[in-house]
Amino acid sequence: MAARYRAVITGAGGGIGAAIARALAPHADALVLVGRRRAPLDALAAQLGTRVEIVCGDLLEDATLAAVEAAGRAIGGVDLLVNNAGVSDFHAFDTQDPQRIRAMLDTNLLAPMLLSRRLIPLLKESPAAQIVNIGSVFGMLGFPGFAAYGASKAGLAGFSQALRRELSDSTVAVRHFAPRATRTPINSAAVDAMNRELGTAEDAPEAVAAAFLAFLRGSAWQRTLGRQESFFVLVNKLLPGLPDGAIRKQLAVIRKHLPR
Repeated sequence: MAARYRAVITGAGGGIGAAIARALAPHADALVLVGRRRAPLDALAAQLGTRVEIVCGDLLEDATLAAVEAAGRAIGGVDLLVNNAGVSDFHAFDTQDPQRIRAMLDTNLLAPMLLSRRLIPLLKESPAAQIVNIGSVFGMLGFPGFAAYGASKAGLAGFSQALRRELSDSTVAVRHFAPRATRTPINSAAVDAMNRELGTAEDAPEAVAAAFLAFLRGSAWQRTLGRQESFFVLVNKLLPGLPDGAIRKQLAVIRKHLPR
């Protein structure tokens, strides 16, 4: 029998999070949708055809973490946590607003850590559970204009690996799923223009969600989407000077699109 899930999905109000919720719903007994705004979560819940609990709030606040835990207990427990919520800010690092830097580290790294910590005791109550952290290719392949964003996602990859090893003798598996460029509202007009000029491959959120569902059913602890991106990530680990040179050649185009 195929697995049935009782899942928590953060950042479910749009983009990849909403697409994952739609893809997962036919295979879920219940979903907890987490986001900052109620209206898009209500609209999504009406489409899903399964039991849904909604939590709105800031995941850096203990009251929101407690509400997510309570919603998880209300649906009979949780066996899947998808840490998807994320923010980005394409900008030259030396002129980037410090508040935007803090927001990326808080949302992309600290919030998943805090929610994972809160839900691990509940996840351990399931015979088999998963935490899946949604990273980014930029967390493994540094790219100009995304220094702070890449740092937050690199931290998430490191957290995923360490926590996976820490919980390896438990019923909770920790996994890392890294999309490449995706057509979502997280991208600014400048990013869209740069991607077009560079010929960057982009995925639709629905394609990412389909790949996520396939990943969820497999056993690999990590996946990076895109053959070319996966290849460059490997080269970046083994021979980082080669990506340095390739990206240096793109720098004039990247700088042209950086906000001033």
